[in-house]
Amino acid sequence: MDAAAPKPSDPLHGLTLEAILKALVAHFGWPELGERIPIRCFTHDPSINSSLKFLRKTPWAREKVEGLYLFMLRDIRRGELKNLHISPNN
Repeated sequence: MDAAAPKPSDPLHGLTLEAILKALVAHFGWPELGERIPIRCFTHDPSINSSLKFLRKTPWAREKVEGLYLFMLRDIRRGELKNLHISPNN
């Protein structure tokens, strides 16, 4: 197997930081995002551009954002699976 081959199971593969941040803002909104990851670019006059600038320079903050994105994906999948298992006859 080629070591440079992309891992199809990596949910972050092919996503830009901008796409991840926009998905988090759409899902949580700026106020909750600032509570979950308390960094100034999320809590004081937040914007995509200012947040991207900070996250690109700050590896630990980017890791927290990526981690929250993965948590959000798991949470969404669990909700979808739970809805599949509920039937009106139960």
